[in-house]
Amino acid sequence: MTNTNVFQVSQPGNFADPLTEVLRKGARALLAQAVEAEVATLLSRYADETTDDGRKRLVRHGHLPEREIMTGIGPVGVRCPRVRDRVGEGSQRIRFSSAILPPYARRSKSLEVLIPILYLKGISTGDFEEALVALLGKDAGGLSASTVGRLKEVWSEEHTRWSKRDIGFIVAVWSSREK
Repeated sequence: MTNTNVFQVSQPGNFADPLTEVLRKGARALLAQAVEAEVATLLSRYADETTDDGRKRLVRHGHLPEREIMTGIGPVGVRCPRVRDRVGEGSQRIRFSSAILPPYARRSKSLEVLIPILYLKGISTGDFEEALVALLGKDAGGLSASTVGRLKEVWSEEHTRWSKRDIGFIVAVWSSREK
């Protein structure tokens, strides 16, 4: 036995949290069930439509490659199902697009709200990645200084549009209530 007063301090994002892992696995399973329910709804809507040779028009067609969505509990791996339309061509083709899991989404809406809040609280552009690792775990990447810079440009454009909006109708409503 050694007597020491030196303790190992873990770095942000370099610790194991069984609770967070259980939450991520649960989120992954619930997300998969919800997207599968969306596919089942689409397939049942077109269940009566068939091809010329009597086969179903819409069929399951595997999954897209797995991708990670960064969420408030860290990265969650997702696989979106595919649907194949055996008849439709071009604009007539029936396609599956999940309302829950938009194509090309890499971050959840809650995380997109967190980013400007961190920026407004004074987190510098270069420190975002480190801050997100501390909040979301070691796999929380994908938010480089250049990405934050692009987001700042979008926020600036949104603010400019907002500040130039027409507010005459608000003044008219307010002044009419005074009478």
